[in-house]
Amino acid sequence: MRLAIALFSSILLFTANAASPSGADYIRAHGAQGVNLWRLAHQEQEKDTHISQRPALVVQDNSNIVFKSDAEEPNEFPDQWFIQPVDHFSNSSDTFKQRYWINTRHYNPGSGGPVIVLDGGETSGEDRIPFLDTGIVDILAKATGGVGVVLEHRYYGNSIPVSDFSTDNLRWLNNDQAAADSARFMANVTFSGINEDMTAPNTPWIYYGGSYAGARAAHMKVLYPDLVYGAIASSGVTHATLSNWEYYEIIRNAADPKCAKQLEHATLAIDALLGVPYAKRYIKSLFGLQDLAHDDDFVSVLEAPLGYWQAKVWDPAVGSTKFDEFCAFLDKPIIGNGSVSLLPVGHEDRLVRLPGDIKLDFSILNYAQYIKENYVSQCETSVEDCFGTYNDSNFLSTGLDQEWRLWLFQVCTEWGFFSTAPPDPTHPRIVSKLLTLEYSSKICRQAYPAGKYFIVPPMPNITAVNALGDFAIAADRLAIIDGEVDPWRPCTPHSDYAADREDTILQPFKIIPNAVHHYDEYGLKNISDEPEEIRKIHEEMIVFVKEWLKGFKAPGSR
Repeated sequence: MRLAIALFSSILLFTANAASPSGADYIRAHGAQGVNLWRLAHQEQEKDTHISQRPALVVQDNSNIVFKSDAEEPNEFPDQWFIQPVDHFSNSSDTFKQRYWINTRHYNPGSGGPVIVLDGGETSGEDRIPFLDTGIVDILAKATGGVGVVLEHRYYGNSIPVSDFSTDNLRWLNNDQAAADSARFMANVTFSGINEDMTAPNTPWIYYGGSYAGARAAHMKVLYPDLVYGAIASSGVTHATLSNWEYYEIIRNAADPKCAKQLEHATLAIDALLGVPYAKRYIKSLFGLQDLAHDDDFVSVLEAPLGYWQAKVWDPAVGSTKFDEFCAFLDKPIIGNGSVSLLPVGHEDRLVRLPGDIKLDFSILNYAQYIKENYVSQCETSVEDCFGTYNDSNFLSTGLDQEWRLWLFQVCTEWGFFSTAPPDPTHPRIVSKLLTLEYSSKICRQAYPAGKYFIVPPMPNITAVNALGDFAIAADRLAIIDGEVDPWRPCTPHSDYAADREDTILQPFKIIPNAVHHYDEYGLKNISDEPEEIRKIHEEMIVFVKEWLKGFKAPGSR
């Protein structure tokens, strides 16, 4: 999910070359601290804009953001627009323009080829254009002689139906309205330059989505089976939950074992020191956060680098290596000085002695240095202003530039996914026990005061999501594809909590070894150049989509 919570995804983690305040996969609901990280990332982006001319088009959605300038090549995918009602379920005449893009390079008129539509999900649809160009949409359109489409989600990018993002104006941002958008689009759209009827159900539509959009793909197949001929849910988070502690459990078990152990040790040690009055200020000062008033705010900043795991991608041109760099940083040697001395322990590990005879694994000092260099250094005011979360007034701006309010509203109303520590205090963990559901969800009460027409519930109504199938969601011509080490796998049908299934052509159920988040969505111009596991899944997807299409019959046909 570009699910993928810092508010939200690893894209918000803002080292110098890895920030996109409008980036995709805003799915890690790290509460109010995520909003703070979003703001700092936004500030860094504005600085970069002043330093050099901003490229025109965001073309990737992970921590390594790739830009393409309009001057580099003609725009093959110009903006297209489709008129939608703001409210599908009332008599209101209010409408808005929903943006989309099409790829007709492989279209073969009269061949009966499908429409491959990619759901834009919780980001600007511009972030999905690479998948229209070289990713999964182009791969499937080329294999089937079809048309490729990216459909931007209501409220995101330029598909905005309201004048601001107040609580009342966000009331039409929900699963039912978004699904109705897609259905109306599929049943009524006409494509420029194509003279034949490409609407559903007269033409087979294959609905693809990754992460949150992956759940939407599965939901569309269930809700609108007459329009959606086939669907592919990649990393589809069909299980909504309040406490999403398993996100970190995947990282703890899949990361380099030494790095995971260092994070476990650091987490336990820091939690213990925060409970000792004379040690608390010192441990905070190591991280440059001694003036941060609340301990839960402090540990939530320390959690931020873990989001880099989700930013891993098999293609080095777009993937991030930040998590591996973070682990390497934890393990680098340190040099003792007047306030820190080294204590040899065993043959390999070392401890450091701090004032007050506090002994810590040396990796904690490296952890502190990493946080100072990559996060605290970006703060130009006070650390309380940058990283504090208890001033409600900091979260009340409702302008259209406050993009963080969008996915977070969906989190607070229907999806949940709040980042927390494991419920069992004895369970190994790499995040602080202070990351509670109460702490992570308090942003919902802070950011969305009751409106005249809508009130955000005390906790999200996750039943609205899970009633559509949850872990067991299934249908003929619905493919479930997930990554083995995706931190979102616990919320997908491949969760350890879910029953296993048979993998068939009619109901594909596939796991990509060593893959993280919607790995199949990315692709190369020539799939034979892709890594073996990625080439394999793409070839399998081509096979089952082609087999699905063999059985298509338009309504009224014999």
